[in-house]
Amino acid sequence: MSSEAKIRIFPDPILRTPCQVVRDFGTVELTRLISDLHRIMKKQTHGIGLAAPQIGSGLQVALVDVTERDPKGQKLCLINPLIREFWEETTSREGCMSIPDYRGDIKRYKRILVEWHNEKGRKLQKISEGIEAICIQHEVDHLSGLLFIDRVASLKRDLLPRKIH
Repeated sequence: MSSEAKIRIFPDPILRTPCQVVRDFGTVELTRLISDLHRIMKKQTHGIGLAAPQIGSGLQVALVDVTERDPKGQKLCLINPLIREFWEETTSREGCMSIPDYRGDIKRYKRILVEWHNEKGRKLQKISEGIEAICIQHEVDHLSGLLFIDRVASLKRDLLPRKIH
């Protein structure tokens, strides 16, 4: 990745490719990838999450930052994230920077237990709730080659064009 990294748009095949587990921490490649994710996500006005395949990398790395929408949320850099437990299903409206013209109603969980590694390889876990939990689930899907449109119950009924402001 580099300063030329940019958001990949569907149907780019990397968005459908499951990512590889990060095994080496503290490398120049991993540091650069995380930096690129931060830089690109910061440019997006409404972005609350970004996964490595969205900028062309096949590694299991994602950022989540819902702090502007939820003061209890945290800025998270998730490496090799796994959702270990989940509670209480909900439906919410989602969009994606890689499918910029659409939003859809998606079933997710309101509360999850997520486990991941940080940039140094230390294993962490937390219970996330609300928008943070939903965003983490969205980004973990990206790392598995899934897109939010794969979870839309009815494409005709629940996938809607974004309104132009």
